[in-house]
Amino acid sequence: MGSVTFYESKVTVSFEEIRSGSLSEKLTEYESIAWQFCYDWLTGIETFTIHTSGSTGIPKAIELDRKQMAASALMTGNTLKLESGDTALVNLNVQYIAGMMMLVRGLVLDLHLTILEPSSLPVADLPVESRFDFQSYVPLQIQTILEKAPEKVAILNTAKAIIIGGAPVSSLLEDMLQHLSAPVYQTYGMTETVSHIALRGLNGSTHHDYYTALTGVTFETDNRNCLIIHVPSLNNDPIITNDVVELVSDTAFRWKGRYDNVINSGGIKIQAEHIEQVIQDILTDMQLYQRFFIKGMPHPKLGEYVALFLEIEDLSPESKELILQKAKSLLSRYEVPKQIFCVNQFAQTPTAKVDRQKTVLPFL
Repeated sequence: MGSVTFYESKVTVSFEEIRSGSLSEKLTEYESIAWQFCYDWLTGIETFTIHTSGSTGIPKAIELDRKQMAASALMTGNTLKLESGDTALVNLNVQYIAGMMMLVRGLVLDLHLTILEPSSLPVADLPVESRFDFQSYVPLQIQTILEKAPEKVAILNTAKAIIIGGAPVSSLLEDMLQHLSAPVYQTYGMTETVSHIALRGLNGSTHHDYYTALTGVTFETDNRNCLIIHVPSLNNDPIITNDVVELVSDTAFRWKGRYDNVINSGGIKIQAEHIEQVIQDILTDMQLYQRFFIKGMPHPKLGEYVALFLEIEDLSPESKELILQKAKSLLSRYEVPKQIFCVNQFAQTPTAKVDRQKTVLPFL
C-alpha cells in the first residue's frame, strides 16, 4: 500500500489512513489541498474540475474523468517502468494538471509520495541522501538546482526517470542535463490531454530531437502544419492544437513552435521559437543567463516587428549592439530583432510559466 509524506509537517500517512478520513495532525494549507484530493480519489470521486494555466490563452475550467486520469497514469507508468513501492517527489502545484497528475500516478501505481510546496528551488531543504525514483519539474526549477544547489544533484541522480514540462527546455538547460546520470524527458501535453501524451529524451542513450507518443497515441497535422492528437483512452474526438510540428511518423514529431507565436512582418511569416534558439546561444556566449523571449510588436507599416524581451534590470548599449550584430550573422534580415526591451521581472502564470502577453503590455 502506498503512502504520502507531507514534508513540511513531517507527517506520513498510508493511502488506507487517508481513505478513512481521519487525520489528527495539522497540515499546512497547501498540504491540506493535496490531502483532500487524495481523499476524494481514494473514496471514488468520478470527476475533477481543474483550471488551465492560461499561458497560451484565457484560463478555463475543465472537467476531467477519473477513468481518463487513471489511463494516463498507467501509460506513464508503463513507459517509464514505474513499479509499486517506488518513491516519487511531488513539488509541482497540485491544483494544476502537472502536480495533480503526479498525485494520481502515485495513487494508481501505488507509489510512496513526498509532497513539497512548489518553489523555484524545491529540494533546498531535503537531505542530500534523499532518494526519489520518479521526479517532475518545470525548467526553471531544475535549472535553479543545477546552478545554485549543485550539492543536491545527487538527489536528481537517484531517479529512474525525471520529467520536465510546463515550458520549453532551452538549449542551455539541455546542455546542462548531459551531466546527469538519471534519464531526463521533456513532456508534451496539456490539460485537455490529461497531462503528457509524448516524451522527448533529453540526455544519455534516449536523447532525441523529436517526441515519441505514449502507447496508443497517434498524430497527424492540419493545413497549418499544426498537431492533431488522437488518444483513444480519453475519447474518440481528435484534439487540434496550435503547435506547429514536423511529423516524423504517426507516433513521433519535431516541435517547431506555437502557431500563435508566428510573427507576420511585412508579409514574411517568422517563427519566434526559431529565433529564440539562436538568441539562446548568443546570450550564453556572452554569459548572460537571464530568461528571455521573442515577441512580435505592432508596426505601422510592417504590421509587426521582431522584438527581444530580456529579464534584466538594464543592459549597456554596447551589449545590446553586440547581441544584434551576432544575430545579423546568424539570422535572416527579417528575423533579426529590431529592438531589445529590458524587463526587471517577467509576469508569470500561477504555474511559473512566463506570461508573454502581460509582460509586453506596458510596452504596447
